[in-house]
Amino acid sequence: MSDDGTVDIHPHETPAVPPQPRQSGSTPRRRGPGPFALLVLPGLVTLAAVAGFLALTGGLPSDSGEGTRQDVASGVNETYGPWLRKAAAVCTVVTPSVLAAQIDQLSGWRDDTGGLSGEQGIAGFTDAEWRTWGRDDDGNGRSSPRDPADAIMALGRQDCSLAGKVTELRTEGTVTGDLVDLTLAAYAVGTKAVAEAGRVPDGARTYLTEVKALFARYQAFDREPSTGGGTAEAILASPVTTLVITSPYGSREHPLTGVTKLHTGVDFGAPQGAPVVAAREGRVVFAAMTRAYGNRVVVDHGTIDGKRLETTYSHLSALDVTVGQAVRSGTPVGRVGSTGLSTGPHLHFEVVYDGYYADPRPWLALGG
Repeated sequence: MSDDGTVDIHPHETPAVPPQPRQSGSTPRRRGPGPFALLVLPGLVTLAAVAGFLALTGGLPSDSGEGTRQDVASGVNETYGPWLRKAAAVCTVVTPSVLAAQIDQLSGWRDDTGGLSGEQGIAGFTDAEWRTWGRDDDGNGRSSPRDPADAIMALGRQDCSLAGKVTELRTEGTVTGDLVDLTLAAYAVGTKAVAEAGRVPDGARTYLTEVKALFARYQAFDREPSTGGGTAEAILASPVTTLVITSPYGSREHPLTGVTKLHTGVDFGAPQGAPVVAAREGRVVFAAMTRAYGNRVVVDHGTIDGKRLETTYSHLSALDVTVGQAVRSGTPVGRVGSTGLSTGPHLHFEVVYDGYYADPRPWLALGG
């Protein structure tokens, strides 16, 4: 009986022209200089020198979406990890390593696509594809395929939409095969081609082989970061007196919207007005009414193992703290209620570790 408060992600139809993977051994395509450029190039030497000086001194902005390819040993930039996990959490078929391997195959994590190909950013989206899948996921005020976070999330939405389609086809008996293989094949040649072949089409096998060969390189992203305390010694104290879980963390159908998505926390059944307390020492960074979460409190607990830990408390009937207030474990933060998108009194409790939602149960020593 509850709500996870997150923004619904609705799968879109597969674009009419499915995205085509870069062929084996090819490099990102670049537009070559034209005759006019060759004629005026000598006259631009001075301007180029000035521009170079300004760039070195910070006078020219760099493209924040541009990435560099990492070697196999070091892997991709670790700051992409939370986004890969968040994007993959939209469905059960796609994993962070699948998304990372696709991006590696598509661009080698380099944002030097574009030109005649029309592909942009690390995930190689065209303008038409971006209109379907792109959003401002990192909240920086722009939606761009050259923004790595936006691109990763868009690829996750696209893949999960395809996964849903091939899952239906396999359930109907139209196709056979592994769902990950079928999803990647649909990405490469389109869902229609997969349905007509009844399996992975021959035209998708090269792409499938190349992407799957990269899975092992990114398996670390499939593992949840350590909570630091495990289940033997709880990191967090109980936010309510009795921890009776009425809806666990994980994929579920929302009781009000009917949309199946990740339930980003756990719901604890408790009577209206029961005290809700901080689960750990920290500082209140949000305390206000929201549309979906109702009255919501977010507490920042600092870092554990170098990664930031936050807890959230939602659907409260009343707020007992204000932004900036320091709290200790057990400090009252509010009262149980049913504000926002909720079906009855309960506490929706979340753990946000290193920027993404984690199952609160290990943190509270409740087991899986």
